[in-house]
Amino acid sequence: MNTTTDTPVAVVGLGLMGQALAAAFLKAGHPTTVWNRTASKADEAVSRGAVFASTVGEALEAGSLTIICVTDHGAVRDLLDGIDGAPAGAMLVNLTSGDSTQARDTARWAGERGVDYLDGAIMAVPPAIGTADAVILLSGPRAHYEAHASTLEALGTVTHLGADPGLASLYDVAGLAMMWSVLNAWLQGTALLRTAGVDAATYAPFARQIAAGVAEWLPGYAEQIDNGAFPAEVSALETDARAMTHLIEQSEAAGVNAELPRLFKAMADRAIAAGHGGEQYPVLIEEFTKPHGG
Repeated sequence: MNTTTDTPVAVVGLGLMGQALAAAFLKAGHPTTVWNRTASKADEAVSRGAVFASTVGEALEAGSLTIICVTDHGAVRDLLDGIDGAPAGAMLVNLTSGDSTQARDTARWAGERGVDYLDGAIMAVPPAIGTADAVILLSGPRAHYEAHASTLEALGTVTHLGADPGLASLYDVAGLAMMWSVLNAWLQGTALLRTAGVDAATYAPFARQIAAGVAEWLPGYAEQIDNGAFPAEVSALETDARAMTHLIEQSEAAGVNAELPRLFKAMADRAIAAGHGGEQYPVLIEEFTKPHGG
């Protein structure tokens, strides 16, 4: 990572993630000021060379760039509303988890107070912060990102997604949807194979191979979605639906929970009823884009 190390930064919020963020800035050589409501949580950062600010306002005054990582967006506003006025040219990067509406609302709120703002999402666990494996997603005005990109690179692999401040939150939850879907599918298969005495460790390499193979389909499937055309180049949805029936029946026969495959089949059946049975699997995007019960 190629970072500028003379830029002062501040970190507000010192939970496990906040402490990791402060440690990464200190390791990269940035003068670092920290604040936390429970002052004792700053002890480790201070022992590494950070300066403890007695107030949030003092922390913002100390840093050219302030990172805030607290419980939720309401907490962000509560903390910053207590400040008489933001320092001139204050730059706030909010790495607090939330949804896209909250991110956009907080961006507007910051703008009304004269604070430059980027919203972000951390796609990593605290021990990965400061390494290339830590993916930090940011969204908001490109100029704000470019002005501070070299400093932010101390945290990991930083990516700017676009001017919409809600994009980082959307990517975050989209990534979680992928994670839980892959894990749930693996658990379904693991439960089935355990009924035949196959343990999870034995099944895992095969499952990994399947997951990697399916991932290779995504670019082509994405092209179909973006073009709005779903020719059955590999398999028609009605063929997939028959295989889903086999999965349901096998799960039930083995005494394994069949809720997940029934969900797959219910969505496929709706698309087939709408006349899409001869098209390829990505045509289900039409079901995913409908409100619940729509």
